[in-house]
Amino acid sequence: MNAHVYKIVELAGSSATGSDDAIRNAIARASETLEHLDWFEVIESRGHIVDGKIAHYQVKLKVGFRLE
Repeated sequence: MNAHVYKIVELAGSSATGSDDAIRNAIARASETLEHLDWFEVIESRGHIVDGKIAHYQVKLKVGFRLE
């Protein structure tokens, strides 16, 4: 097994659908400009409430990508 070194960035993804979708949105967007994405960790989750219902989800996550 090779040793790897990772750069870690923080992202905030959002969605009106759910927290899983917010995570997917953040990772999909990051993958457009970053290579070798390997893992993520959710570090914060919050949302917006309108008229007693969840209107929007936002998830803050750390994403690690392998350095070449």
